[in-house]
Amino acid sequence: MLGNIVDVTEEEFQLHVDRAKQLSLSLLYWLQTEAPRPDGGKGWPGLRLRYDVMGTKDGLAKYPYVREARRIKALFTIKEEHVGKAQSSQNPSSKCKGGAVAFEDSVGIGYYHIDLHPSSKGNNYIDFPSVPFQIPLGALIPIKTKNLLPACKNIGTTHITNGCYRLHPVEWSIGEAVGCLIAYCHQHELLPREVREKNEVLKNFQHFIRQQGIETDWP
Repeated sequence: MLGNIVDVTEEEFQLHVDRAKQLSLSLLYWLQTEAPRPDGGKGWPGLRLRYDVMGTKDGLAKYPYVREARRIKALFTIKEEHVGKAQSSQNPSSKCKGGAVAFEDSVGIGYYHIDLHPSSKGNNYIDFPSVPFQIPLGALIPIKTKNLLPACKNIGTTHITNGCYRLHPVEWSIGEAVGCLIAYCHQHELLPREVREKNEVLKNFQHFIRQQGIETDWP
């Protein structure tokens, strides 16, 4: 699994984590004291951190949440033209049943609008529609590295298409497909790219993952 790797010292990393925690605590304080209530009052003082649920001393999450991880340079990069609703209306041919561009090497499906948070200033929320899409195997295979596969947000997407592929249900589907790919490659002594490049092998792999309950096209 490819993680979100950043070249910082442990001290710098802890500094950023502490700042992120303070931001979360500031939001909690606002919710407790200033958030408007339907009755006209302010704040929800009953809100509190759950140390027992989170399993941490401060009651906050164990790890930082990263909305957009570093991504591999994949054999295939998913672009807005493949999944955007506006683009799908302009490309009537070669569609999957969901409406997006059809991928012959599909190993899963997903659907979420393209949701971006590009900055902390100005317009930091951009949201526009996509169509139900497929997960292409080519986006899961690095161009150069042979023994590394992504398993969630780090597949071959752009900053824009990451906005609809990064959601948890799609991540889980990606993880299932990668897990099946590893097992299949190990059993048949193949490299991941060989599964994609050889048409008969690709069809057999897709049959294998469908047997595991993974859908490769929209019904």
